Amino acid sequence: MVTKYDTQRQAAERNHAAILDAAREVFTASPTASMNEVATRARVGAGTLYRHFPTREDLILAVYKHDVLKLVGSVDKLLAKHAPLDAFVAWFDSLAAYVRLKHGLGEALHNAAVQNAINETYAPVEGAVRRLLDACVTAGVVQPGLEPGDVLLVMGFLWRVAPGPAGVQQGSRVTQIVLDGIRPRSE
Repeated sequence: MVTKYDTQRQAAERNHAAILDAAREVFTASPTASMNEVATRARVGAGTLYRHFPTREDLILAVYKHDVLKLVGSVDKLLAKHAPLDAFVAWFDSLAAYVRLKHGLGEALHNAAVQNAINETYAPVEGAVRRLLDACVTAGVVQPGLEPGDVLLVMGFLWRVAPGPAGVQQGSRVTQIVLDGIRPRSE
């Protein structure tokens, strides 16, 4: 039997998800957008928005954490759909796109709370990279012994390439250089 509490909890979960989605869109389009713009886009009242996220920073950090964890959770699906090396490249392309998007979210992200959010999400991101590397090692397409943190550091070039077609082409070229460097070595 569905209780009134269950119905209220489901509505709160829907509102929470709608607010996160709306905030991502609104802040990406305009980093200085107001919380009221987010509430309007999410089709919730200001009270509902502030009940879930008392401050703008709380909302931005929640979007960041949600998106990173969603990306981390995509690894298994990518590995099921693609060959390991293709999944590796697709995942890093998605991570790079998100990091570039995050800069659109992040005018307010310049304090200790931000560093805490990054620290909280770093271990899951490293774990995702570890799963991708393990699949690639098993498939024999990358050398064993690579450290996820090292690979993240090297792949960090992806979020520094310019947006647009020229950046995509440059990203593909540099990705090939990295992949050539991590392939198994012939002895």
